[in-house]
Amino acid sequence: SEGEWDDLPGGGGGSPGSDAGDISPVLEPLSVLEEQRGGADGAYSPVLEPLASFDEQDLLDPEEDERIMRQVRQTLIDAFCEPGSGGAAGSTDSGLDRSKEDAWLASERARGMEQGETSFNAAGKGEKDEFHGEVMLPKRNYEWEDKYRPRKPRFFNRVKTGYEWNKYNQTHYDHDNPPPKRVQGYKFNIFYPDLIDKTKAPTYYLEKDEESSETVTLRFHAGPPYEDVAFKIVNCEWNLSHKFGFRVVFDRGVLQLYFNFKRWRYRR
Repeated sequence: SEGEWDDLPGGGGGSPGSDAGDISPVLEPLSVLEEQRGGADGAYSPVLEPLASFDEQDLLDPEEDERIMRQVRQTLIDAFCEPGSGGAAGSTDSGLDRSKEDAWLASERARGMEQGETSFNAAGKGEKDEFHGEVMLPKRNYEWEDKYRPRKPRFFNRVKTGYEWNKYNQTHYDHDNPPPKRVQGYKFNIFYPDLIDKTKAPTYYLEKDEESSETVTLRFHAGPPYEDVAFKIVNCEWNLSHKFGFRVVFDRGVLQLYFNFKRWRYRR
């Protein structure tokens, strides 16, 4: 009815079909809006400038802009990721469900450290024989990439250090002036919850360090969809006795490799 239209702004008692009661806004040219504002600065709508008025060096290709944004995003992820999450190596996990690995990681971290243990999850630092930690492996292509998206496994590792009280150290040091701490062993926990072929356990092997005889590279390898992960460790002989802590088990998606080094007696 006409009474209903009287309450509308600008209705003025006109009918819906009349020009006088038209409630649709009329779009004015930008020049008219500028005149109404008196030419004041701060227009709400930017003026579309012709492309020719810009320097080509200031223009950014949309694909290049997207690549830069992805790179910045990954840099921020790597900078704020938890140690041992596997993000440090540069693998992109966006779109992947890694909730199970996150739960395993939190559970392993909650176990804490035994005496003499510290976490061994950060990217390696140092030069030559002082380098110790995760090794950034070069990017490689896998035969199964067309079926599965490669990803780096997550992990939570520990390194054990302590004093060696052999005859030499007993002679030259005491408890008030102890000898330098030495690495005595490692505990590796590598998570593979989404392994395609769960009947084939992941493997590990040692690679010679070309720069130093004091260290070696311990590499872990599994099937799709996981990439290799590697760590630079101290080059000492392993004690393979279970009585001295040696353990290598792959159970329910978790590979555990625990070992201590042999202790050598000092002889004059």
